Amino acid sequence: MSHNEIEFTCILKNECFITTNEHRYNMAKKISKKKCPGYQFFIKPTIDALYQLGGSGANSEIYKKVIKNTNLSEEIIDEMHSFTMTEVEYKLMWARTYLKNYGAVENSKQGVWVLTTKGAALAKQVDLDVKEIIRFTNNKNGETKTNGTDNDSPTEPKGWREQITDLLLNMSPYAFEKLAQRLLRECGFSDVEVTKKSGDGGIDGTGKLRINGIFSFNVAFQCKRYKGAVGAPEIRDFRGSLSTNIEKGVLITTGSFTRAALEEASSEGKRLIDLMDGEELINKLAEYGIGLNEVKSYEVDMDFFNSLNDE
Repeated sequence: MSHNEIEFTCILKNECFITTNEHRYNMAKKISKKKCPGYQFFIKPTIDALYQLGGSGANSEIYKKVIKNTNLSEEIIDEMHSFTMTEVEYKLMWARTYLKNYGAVENSKQGVWVLTTKGAALAKQVDLDVKEIIRFTNNKNGETKTNGTDNDSPTEPKGWREQITDLLLNMSPYAFEKLAQRLLRECGFSDVEVTKKSGDGGIDGTGKLRINGIFSFNVAFQCKRYKGAVGAPEIRDFRGSLSTNIEKGVLITTGSFTRAALEEASSEGKRLIDLMDGEELINKLAEYGIGLNEVKSYEVDMDFFNSLNDE
């Protein structure tokens, strides 16, 4: 095992812990762009996606719908912004932020985005004034940059996600295993054991999940601490290591998955492998409060205070 990669495997099954392979997979047609468009490009597609989804949707649903509607090329879809996020995901994140500040969307603690009445009205506009949305948010936040070119991106936030990513990538094997054990137990798994026996085909641990007190499942679980994208060969190797008593394979990475990996994981006629990327891994740590403390903050309502000065 190389120092660039730490493999951790457990047997488990939990729908709340497993993301679908469609999270980043869509057979999009190629377009003649050589790099990902700016975040402004994704504002209207985000509104359209939510409208087509019935007015609400999770990040993965919005992503899938936007990819389908915009016909982004494979090169753009696979372009990485960081170790755990693609460029498209990053631009969509900012599009949602601007729309939220504009009052067009709201989001729940469960990560579901909802069109407001204002957002639903925007969805019906053929020629949406994206620059107005950008100007409104920038003025609200006290920013002076309002030229609104498509490739402009706001200053990248340096927050808890970046900190936790650095910690995950720099953990010792033992610390990473303890973190994984804790997370699996929080998700409802029992008998979680970790082993580093050689010749085990990559299966480094075991666990069980009982659902509704009736069904019990064994699932092989592998976690790769990568600084990039996991490819199709890793998916094939993992599948080949699964024994006959394992009903499900799950592969988690601190990085991302290539398009080829997504296709391989969901290949017909083969044992399906569920995938979780670094972004979802961090989301789960936040959801269960593992190593993260939720902090409540307040935003000053400038409109309210300004209204007091109105005669």
